[in-house]
Amino acid sequence: MAFFIAQILTGLANASALFMVAAGLSLIFGVTRIVNFAHGSFYMLGAYIGYSLMQILPGAVGFWGAILLAGVAVGLIGVIVEICVLRPVYRAPELFQLVATFGVILVIQDLTLMVWGPEDVLGPRAPGLRGVIRIMGEPVPKYDLALIAITPFVALALWYLIARTRMGVLVRAATQDREMVGALGVNQAWLFTGVFFLGTALAGLGGAIQLPKGGADLLMDFNILTAIFVVVVIGGMGSLPGAYLAAVLISVLNVFGVAYLPQSTLVLMFVVMVIVLMVRPYGLFGREEVAGEHGQIGEPERPIKPAGLTTRLVVLAGLAVLAFLPLFGSSFAQVLVTDILIFCLFAASLHFLLGMGGLVSFGHAAYFGGGAYAAALLVTYAGTPMELVLLLAPIAAGLAAVIIGWVCLRLTGVYFAMLTLAFAQLLWSLVFQWGEVTGGDDGMVDIWPSDWASDTTAFFYLTLLLSVGGILMLRHTAHSPFGYALRAARDSARQAEATGIDTKRIQWVAFAFAGAMAGLAGGLFVFSKGSVFPNELEIAKSFDALIVVFLGGVKTLAGGVVGGAALKGAEDYITRFEYWRLVLGITIILVVIMAPDGIVGSLRRAGERIGLIRDPEARS
Repeated sequence: MAFFIAQILTGLANASALFMVAAGLSLIFGVTRIVNFAHGSFYMLGAYIGYSLMQILPGAVGFWGAILLAGVAVGLIGVIVEICVLRPVYRAPELFQLVATFGVILVIQDLTLMVWGPEDVLGPRAPGLRGVIRIMGEPVPKYDLALIAITPFVALALWYLIARTRMGVLVRAATQDREMVGALGVNQAWLFTGVFFLGTALAGLGGAIQLPKGGADLLMDFNILTAIFVVVVIGGMGSLPGAYLAAVLISVLNVFGVAYLPQSTLVLMFVVMVIVLMVRPYGLFGREEVAGEHGQIGEPERPIKPAGLTTRLVVLAGLAVLAFLPLFGSSFAQVLVTDILIFCLFAASLHFLLGMGGLVSFGHAAYFGGGAYAAALLVTYAGTPMELVLLLAPIAAGLAAVIIGWVCLRLTGVYFAMLTLAFAQLLWSLVFQWGEVTGGDDGMVDIWPSDWASDTTAFFYLTLLLSVGGILMLRHTAHSPFGYALRAARDSARQAEATGIDTKRIQWVAFAFAGAMAGLAGGLFVFSKGSVFPNELEIAKSFDALIVVFLGGVKTLAGGVVGGAALKGAEDYITRFEYWRLVLGITIILVVIMAPDGIVGSLRRAGERIGLIRDPEARS
C-alpha cells in the first residue's frame, strides 16, 4: 500500500510540468486554431533561462523568482514569434501554420545551442526542499510534494482568469466563434498575441519548474512534444480541465508502467490515446473540431489538370538526363540520386494523401519504415529473393494502412493527424523493443539486392524504374475517376455524398494506396542501404515528408517530387554548416510567409507573369 501511494504521488508530481505546458498549448489552439509544434521549444527555453537566472538570483526567493521570470521571458519571446512568424499566416491553411512552427523549432534549437552550448545542465536543488519525506516508510522527495501543492493553484488561477475576467470571456468567445468576436469590435490580433503570451509563458514556467527534477538539454523540446500533444488530444483540444485530467492520467500510468511493465513505457500513452479517441472521438472534454477558415490545406485556386505539352517535354528531358547519369556521373552521384528517387516516391505518396485527399497524416513514416522492415524480415528469416520482396513489401505496408486507416478515418483534422501519429509510434515501439526479431536499436543488417542488381548502376536503374513508375501511378490515379472522387470528398464531403460518393470508403482506399506506395519506397530503401533501423519509423521521418511536400507545393501534383528532390539534394550541402538547423528553419519560415505556393507553385506563377506559361493545361 505504501509503495502504491508513493507511486501515485510521483505521478502527480510529474504531471505538474506536463499540465502547465499542455495547458498553454490547449489555450493557444483553442483561440488561434494553430497546432503549435514549437511549444516544446518554449518549454526548453524556460528550462535554460530559468537555469541562468538561478545562477544569478540567490536563495529561496531567487529560486522561485527565477522560475516566474523565466515564464515571463519565454512569454515575451512567444510574443515576438507570434507577431513576426504566425500573425502573417493566420489566414493561411492549417498545414502552412504547422510548417511555420516547425521552422521555429529549428531556429530555437540552434539559437539555444549558440547561447548555452551543447552540454546538458543540471538544475539546482530547491532551497528548503532538499531530501525526502517518508510516507508509510516510502521515501517521497520534498520537491515532489511542493509541485503537487503548486499545480492546483496554477489550475485555479487559470480557471479564474478564463471564467471570471474580461479577457477570459473574450478567450472563451473566441474559442467558440472567432468571427463573431471580431464583428463585435474586439481586436483579434492583440487577443491572439495575449493568448500566445500566456500559453508560451506557461510552457516556460513548466520548463523552469522541472529543473530540480531533470535539468535542461537540447533534446527536451522533442522529448516532451509528443507527450503534451497526447495530453491535449486525450483531454480535448482547447479544454483546460481535460488537459489537467489527462496529464494526471498519463503521468500516473507511466509511473506504474515503469514499475510493473517497463517494456510498455514507450507506448502506454499512445495506447491510452487510441482507446480514448475510439470511445470519445474528440477527447474527454473536447468538442467537435471546427476546421480553420481555409481548412487543412486550403482550396485549390484552379482545377488540377493533366500536364500539358511543355511540362511533358521538360519531364522527358529530366528522365533522359537520369537515364544517362551512369555514363557521365560518378558512383557517388548514382547513390545520391538513388536516395533522392526513393525519398521522392515516399514524399509523393504522402502528397497524394494530403494534396488530393486533404488528409494530414503525422505518421506516414509507419508505412515507409513498415515496408523496409517487412523486406528485411522476409530476407532474413525466409530467404525471400529481392524481386518477390519488392512486391510483398508494399502489400504489407498497404495492409497495415488498411487497418490503421479504418480506425483513424473515424476522426478529422488534428484528431485524425494525432491518431496516425499514435499508430506510427506503436509500430516504432514494437520494432524497437522486439529486439530478438527486429534487432531493436541495432537494426537489421546485411539486406542486399540480388546478384544482378548488386552493382551500383544496376540498382540505380531498378530504383529509377520503380520510383518513376510509382510516381506516375500516383499521378495517373489522381487524374482517374477515383482521383476526382477523392478531391470531391476533400472539398465538400456533404455534396460528394449527395451525389452518391462513399467519401469514407474513397478516403480509406486512398489511405491504403498511399501506404502501399510508401512501402515500396521503404523496400527500395532497405536494399539500397543494406540495413534498416527504427529511426525510419520515427516522427522526424514523417515530418521530413510533410516539410518537403509543403516546400514543393501542396496544391500541385509535382509538389512532393520537386520538394523531395530539392531538400534531399541540398541536404548534403546544408548539413556541413554548424548551425544548419538555423538556416533551414529561417528558410522554411520565409517560404511560408513569402512563397506559400512552394517551389512549383511559385515557378508557375513566375512563368505566367513573364509569359513563359500560357497553356492552361500546363498547370499541374
